[in-house]
Amino acid sequence: MQKQTPIKATESELEILNILWAQGPSTVKEVHEKLSLTKDAGYTTTLKLMQIMLKKQLVSRDGSSKIHVYTAAVDQAQAQGQMLQRMIETMFNGSAAQLVMQALGNHRSSKAELELIREYLEGKKKK
Repeated sequence: MQKQTPIKATESELEILNILWAQGPSTVKEVHEKLSLTKDAGYTTTLKLMQIMLKKQLVSRDGSSKIHVYTAAVDQAQAQGQMLQRMIETMFNGSAAQLVMQALGNHRSSKAELELIREYLEGKKKK
């Protein structure tokens, strides 16, 4: 089994990846417009970040036309899994249980969310 390359993205890069995962292939302008809804960032800052992400192979770019279109080059589930595993190891001393208890203790979960968690745990017990 081949070891996955670690995904090393900054918070700002993760925000851009989240936009690309949600919207699909997008121009810098489209990403910037979406980012501008939640933070004060200049267009050139967004462009520079996306160029850095291209070098880090977090995104790919189609330059076949005048307008460059960027696509997330990393899988969302893989990135989330790696970042979660890193957080469990560094913040919770390797304990997934501590992470879950902290998350549930600091977040008001709906009955539907708690039921989903309960069903997930029941499914884990059966395996």
